[in-house]
Amino acid sequence: MDTLRSLFPKADELLALKPEDLAPVLLRLARDRRQGGDASFWPDAIMQEHSITGEPDGYPFYQMPKVAALVNEAWNCLQDDGLIGAAPGMNGRNGFKVLTRAGDEAAESNNAFERARAAKAFPKVLLHPTIADKVWSALMRGDLDDAVFKSFKAVEEAVRDAGGYTATDVGVVLVRKAFDPQSGPLSQMSDPFPEREALSHLFAGAIGSYKNPHSHRTVNLTDPREAQEQVMLATHLLRIIEARRP
Repeated sequence: MDTLRSLFPKADELLALKPEDLAPVLLRLARDRRQGGDASFWPDAIMQEHSITGEPDGYPFYQMPKVAALVNEAWNCLQDDGLIGAAPGMNGRNGFKVLTRAGDEAAESNNAFERARAAKAFPKVLLHPTIADKVWSALMRGDLDDAVFKSFKAVEEAVRDAGGYTATDVGVVLVRKAFDPQSGPLSQMSDPFPEREALSHLFAGAIGSYKNPHSHRTVNLTDPREAQEQVMLATHLLRIIEARRP
């Protein structure tokens, strides 16, 4: 059975989440731990199981106040959204909770665990620092379209800034000018012409394929791995721009 510790072996991985990102994960953990005639669960048990605290096997003691605060906020998100509530009778007065009908439905239909596992296999440190926080958070929430759009919007903005262009310079036209193999300010003239031309094609193709569609319509990405591959391409492009800045 999955636990917070198995999903997030390091406290830093857990603390990188926002409460609203952690909430669906807790909902699934709670669903799997229901017991008794009222199908209740005890939230504190999820914090205590599998040596989540206590060095050397658990999270470091100095990080536990932040971990506890984050988990409490995530439980509050679930309660505020009407997904969990107090168990009936004495159990409820003793701190036990139940999933509401809406919570039960959400726990069955969301893919929070799949997103958590995908994110664990995709460390935030791989992303360019300018997009890491907002893009990784979007991936964790399952907002794949948003993650990809934010990544390539950042690429466009970085090209505009590094090339000294104005806000009216946008999209494929912008990157074609910036990486023009004969006159582009971000084109490295010491490289062979075919390579300069190929890099211009790469930037134009990336903006045209991954930024522009998200600007004009809902793409409906559903595969977390595909989204991760696309934001990694954006990271690569951002690093090229960074290296070409005057």
